[in-house]
Amino acid sequence: MTKPSTFKDHYLETRIFKRRALTSAAIVFFAMLLLISRLFYLQVYQHDTYRTKAENNRISKEPIAPNRGLVFDRNGVLLADNQPTYSVSIIKERSADINQTIANIGKLITITQDTKKRFKKRLAQRRRPYSAVPLRYRLNEKEIAQLAVNLHKMPSVSIEASLVRSYPHKDALAHTIGYVGRINQRELKKVNTNNYSATEHIGKTGIERFYEDQLHGKVGYQTVETDAKGRITRILDRESPTPGDNLHLYLDWPTQQAAIQSLAGRRGAAIAIDPKTGGVLAFLSMPAFDANLFVTGIDYKSYNDLRDSRSRPLFNRGIQGQYPPGSTIKPIIGLAGIEKGATSWEHTIYDPGWFKLENDDHLYRDWKKYGHGMVNLDKAIMRSCDTYFYALAHKLGIDNIHDFMAPFGFGTRTHIDLISEKPGILPSRFWKKATKSLPWYPGETLISGIGQGFMLATPLQLAVSTAILANRGKMIAPRMVRSIESDGVVTHLPTPKKNNDIILNDPENWKKIIAAMVKVVHNPRGTAHKLSKGLKYTMAGKSGTAQVFTIKQDEKYDESKISEWNRDHALFIAFAPVDDPIIAVAVIVENGGGGGTNAGPVARAMMDAYILPQLGSIQLNSQRHSQPSSANTQRHE
Repeated sequence: MTKPSTFKDHYLETRIFKRRALTSAAIVFFAMLLLISRLFYLQVYQHDTYRTKAENNRISKEPIAPNRGLVFDRNGVLLADNQPTYSVSIIKERSADINQTIANIGKLITITQDTKKRFKKRLAQRRRPYSAVPLRYRLNEKEIAQLAVNLHKMPSVSIEASLVRSYPHKDALAHTIGYVGRINQRELKKVNTNNYSATEHIGKTGIERFYEDQLHGKVGYQTVETDAKGRITRILDRESPTPGDNLHLYLDWPTQQAAIQSLAGRRGAAIAIDPKTGGVLAFLSMPAFDANLFVTGIDYKSYNDLRDSRSRPLFNRGIQGQYPPGSTIKPIIGLAGIEKGATSWEHTIYDPGWFKLENDDHLYRDWKKYGHGMVNLDKAIMRSCDTYFYALAHKLGIDNIHDFMAPFGFGTRTHIDLISEKPGILPSRFWKKATKSLPWYPGETLISGIGQGFMLATPLQLAVSTAILANRGKMIAPRMVRSIESDGVVTHLPTPKKNNDIILNDPENWKKIIAAMVKVVHNPRGTAHKLSKGLKYTMAGKSGTAQVFTIKQDEKYDESKISEWNRDHALFIAFAPVDDPIIAVAVIVENGGGGGTNAGPVARAMMDAYILPQLGSIQLNSQRHSQPSSANTQRHE
């Protein structure tokens, strides 16, 4: 019988098992050794480094936005405010599906497509991760309640309280105060990024933009402790932000209201200036827009409607509108003629209703078909005789006209504390050669003498030149902001440096030219004599009409046959009271027709609103100037 074979070697298996166990133990030992070494390195050698990083995950420093400064008129009327508002915001990193989160919110409150687009744009432009991005502003109480009871279902959603810029007078000061809007990447590159780290809005236009540095304030910071979900559990330290400075304007709200009411429903601009200080008492461009629409983001349809409107409500006519000044410049042309010896107060011409250059058949017509008969400078201003000023301009020449008008502020920016001001055009031979590569023609000089042709001026320039006339040549620089209030301390801004005053060879010519302007309003034959009815002060003024298009030689201007958009512009300048002026006004009504009839009442309304409340003190001061008391006389002696 064969001996059975052995299939299992227990000794060999035991040796293999022991060898493998020792190898495994060695591997585990070395792995543990490496792990312990790594732990020692991290927890002992790198202790300070990782402790700081851990603290940073738990403790963070967050910026706090400062409150924007307020804006007031000269009497303390609030013009730009900060109003509390609630918004619903989303933190992207806490949302698994941002679109689904928006959809969930949309089931509770109204979320339009425009709102979604603006949100995604803001989301792309955010500056810090884990920062809440507003989806919709200005929630009402019902919307807040509906969201609040559902927040536990939406961990990425929060209701935020903040201050939002508010303009209580809506469109009344849209072109003056301007507005703020959400800061964009281009603007962020131009500012101190640290100071704007918590700021969502920045001044876009008007005073809001010009005085952005003063209005913004200084950012604050707080050190906070957060939980694992990033929610703030404790505020460890706080450095409060410094609020922006408050601005006090020269602007007089009742005068601004008078301009709004009298120009309502028409296109144009009205500006009033204090001749003594250069302070802007009223600044209106019509039509306008509700500045509040731009603060939290205007929807595309509303913006397109404003942008594409033929009336151009976004266009600031006061400093960007450039119009032919028309007959409003005739007092200055008259002064130029006297000063340059091209005419005299006694010089008289016969006006048949037209003027003609030698060897030229073209007739330069007067506004009055059969003329004004015998006319001197005084009557030419009172009746606005074009023929007289054609002849005077021809004698003066365009370069003399340019040189005399330039100091009155024509053809250059006034450097008012607003943005995007246009310089207008004060033509000369050099200007035409440089800009059009053409020579100057005599006929162009004639129409320049009545404020037509190439000559263009902004309403602000007309107001400034009127104030200089009121001052008898004393220069002024127009200014919107009167003083800045910081921590309760009001600091009046210094008067900007001005050019030299205009000095005439004979100062009496100021008095005479102003007397002619007084007749425009107060003489029964003056072009604006209807304004004098019931007037309780003496006004000096000058009406003007500017053609929008040129009519042919043998055609007659007939307003009834011309579309509204092609009718003449109506202009009017004035200052009062004549003996001691406290207000100078310039008004333009686009396509309004006659200046005295259509623009004049706007100026009258503004002057009444400003002068009548202080008429008693004005008359008392006037009496003191004209009749010094015996006490004063003795003091002088």
